[in-house]
Amino acid sequence: MSLWIGEVVANFLVAPDIYRMRLRVDIEEPGPGQFVHLRCGLRYDPLLRRPLSIHDFDMDKGEIELLYRVVGKGTAWLAARVPGDKVSGLGPLGRGFILPSGKTLALVAGGIGFAPLFFLARKALALGNRVIFYLGVRSREHLLRQKDLAEFGVQLEIATEDGSAGFPGLVTDLLAAHLRNLRFDGIFACGPKNMLAAVAGLAATYSIPAQVSLEEHMACGLGACRGCAVPVYREDGNVTYENVCSEGPVFPAHRVVWKPSWR
Repeated sequence: MSLWIGEVVANFLVAPDIYRMRLRVDIEEPGPGQFVHLRCGLRYDPLLRRPLSIHDFDMDKGEIELLYRVVGKGTAWLAARVPGDKVSGLGPLGRGFILPSGKTLALVAGGIGFAPLFFLARKALALGNRVIFYLGVRSREHLLRQKDLAEFGVQLEIATEDGSAGFPGLVTDLLAAHLRNLRFDGIFACGPKNMLAAVAGLAATYSIPAQVSLEEHMACGLGACRGCAVPVYREDGNVTYENVCSEGPVFPAHRVVWKPSWR
C-alpha cells in the first residue's frame, strides 16, 4: 500500500452516469478485487476518500483503470477531471479474489459490480480458466465492454431487468437456470447485497465454492476506524465483525452473515 499522486490520462462517460478513468500511477501491481481510495475534492471537501475497485491495470504503461458511477459530490468532482489533472490516492488496498487455474468459473456482476470482475476475467483467462460471465444491468444502455470481453474469449451471458437485451429479468435467475445443466468449479460475484445473497444461496445449493466482493461505506480504508465492519461467521460458527477494507472486500460467500437477526 502506498500514498500517491496520479495523473489523469482519460476520463469519459461510458453509460448513463458511469465513467471510465485511466490514471498513470507508480504503484505495485494490484490483484483483481483490490481497490484504491481516492481524494475526490479539494481542501478535504468532501472530507472522506472514495473507495473504487480497480477495473484494470496495465503494467507496461503504469496505468490503472477505474469504473465508477456518479452518485454524489465526490464522484461528481471526479467526473469533471480532465487529462493532465492530478488525483491523490491510496492503494492498492484490501484482499482480492483468489483464482484457481484450469477450471470452469462463473463471474456474476450486477450493475457497477462489473468494475472489478472485468479485471478478474482477464486474470482468470491468463491462468487457463474457462470463464462464463453473467452480467446483470437495468437496460441495454448500461451494458459495458462486450466487445472487449468477447476478444478475451469470455462467454458473456446478459440479463436486463427491462428485457431490452438478453435474458429478461435478474442475473441470479439466469445463473440459477444455467446451474441446472452446467457445473462450475467456482463462482465469483460483485454487486448489490441482495444479489450477492442470492448468489451465495445458489452456491450453497449446488456445493460450489464462491467468493463475493462486498460494498460498504469506508472512512479510513485501512481497518483503523471500524466504520465498514460487517458480521461474518468464524470457523466455530460464532459471529464476529471484520472490516471490509482490510479483511475484504472479498470474502468466501459462506462466511458472510446475509440476514443478521439483530438488524
